[in-house]
Amino acid sequence: MSLTAQHAEIREHLQNLQAQLQALDLWSAMPPSAEAMASTMPFMYDTLEFHQWLQWVFMPRLNALIEAGSPLPNNCHTHALGEHEFARLAPRDCGPLLAVLQRIDQRLNAGAAAH
Repeated sequence: MSLTAQHAEIREHLQNLQAQLQALDLWSAMPPSAEAMASTMPFMYDTLEFHQWLQWVFMPRLNALIEAGSPLPNNCHTHALGEHEFARLAPRDCGPLLAVLQRIDQRLNAGAAAH
């Protein structure tokens, strides 16, 4: 798969991710504070909820790489963390959200084999 095709597929998955976060009322119009965004912990775990990290870090970084025509990361495991983090949202159905994360992981991780 070409880089352009991978970019188009990931862009579509990111749009679906946004829609799923919005459907679960996990999308915020207010960005986290500068202090929260300055965290050096993986996934900014000490300052952000996982859904905030997806919205304010993960998605913008991938979109910036796509806009620049740059290679995308090829070692992504957001689905496993999502399963852990979103379990607390029961009884809300996070299945569609987790499915999108799994598709993103699969596509990015498959990109490593394509190059």
